[in-house]
Amino acid sequence: MLAPLIKGLVLGVFLAISVGPVIFAILKQSINNGHKAGYIFVAGISISDISLVLVCNFFTSLFNTALNHKTLIAIIGSIFLVAMGVYTIFFKKVKTDEDNNLIDKKFRKRDYAAIFLSGFFMNVLNPGVFLFWFAWTAAILADSQTATSPAQYRAIVFGTCLAFVLLTDIIKVALAARLRSKLTPRILHNINIISGIILIGFGIALGYGILAYGDQIKS
Repeated sequence: MLAPLIKGLVLGVFLAISVGPVIFAILKQSINNGHKAGYIFVAGISISDISLVLVCNFFTSLFNTALNHKTLIAIIGSIFLVAMGVYTIFFKKVKTDEDNNLIDKKFRKRDYAAIFLSGFFMNVLNPGVFLFWFAWTAAILADSQTATSPAQYRAIVFGTCLAFVLLTDIIKVALAARLRSKLTPRILHNINIISGIILIGFGIALGYGILAYGDQIKS
């Protein structure tokens, strides 16, 4: 079935290149904490995408309930992004040794769990991600009705899309991890400041959208 494969790739490309807080968070996580932390962060994002796809396809009433509370979700997401930005700018420390070389932080299992959950919630609390999957699920569901096997058609489309996005996120982590070895503590500190400002900017824009267009969102 070539048609659903192509549609899945197109959808994956669109999602992978869309600019949002997640892409900057992936790069920041990988540059600051290394490739393993980056991969775990990406795993959290991927699991949240898979969860949203499953909810959209098989638990429509649950997803509709979530959509009815998207204003609250947006507010929580806005606060979450701003908090992460503030932490990155003011509290994220660059550790160095006596020779001013970067020191790799030793992570415990709970640290990795926190990284995984931060990726999961950053993605799932983004109303744009909610609406993206809702709109495309509705379109693919309608499109699949003309296929011989609608369930297989949807599985190929969403499976291809999610696999492509995961692959591109893994590539981002690998590239960021290679870049990390060439960074000085000062450059890394500046990257943290820029990343924090970007996260705060996205959070404020999201919050402003809620305040300015709250009536449209609730409808």
